[in-house]
Amino acid sequence: MSKKGGASSGSGASGKLTPSQRAKAESDAKKVIARNKKATHDYFLEDRYEAGLSLTGTEVKALRMGRASLSEAWVEIDGGEAWLQGANIPEYFYGTWTNHAPKRKRKLLLHKREIVRLESAVAAKGYTIVPVELYFIGGRAKVEIALARGKQEWDKRQTIRQREDNREAQRALREANRRAH
Repeated sequence: MSKKGGASSGSGASGKLTPSQRAKAESDAKKVIARNKKATHDYFLEDRYEAGLSLTGTEVKALRMGRASLSEAWVEIDGGEAWLQGANIPEYFYGTWTNHAPKRKRKLLLHKREIVRLESAVAAKGYTIVPVELYFIGGRAKVEIALARGKQEWDKRQTIRQREDNREAQRALREANRRAH
């Protein structure tokens, strides 16, 4: 058996990727299309789930151009199926009569046990389901949804105060580190 082994053969030890490996790595990377910043402001986000989206061709093309909005979107469970409502995916610029309706409801692809868990939480505890992020991973459109509980006005103020305190502490640490060096 020779000493060459695995370290010198292939791309493992050298750290260089072939063009096909680079393309695969880029397609597997998470490419965020839209974030729902309003959700973190208005709700306490608890359990998070990743759901696939059932889309038409022009919707996928519009998403690949980076055009979407989740700010007014919510998730509804109807007849054992989860639906994304109110998400705005504008019409594809180069689309023809095959273009989609921008605010149509879109089916979310979740496991049955996840749907049952979400449905029971919404019914029993007064939770709601909100989309948090829309992204591509491995060439497929996904949406991250969260089980959320609404914030009161004082909760929102408290969150803002905590964020400002954290920023101030980070700023003070940076200043202390600069003075030390």
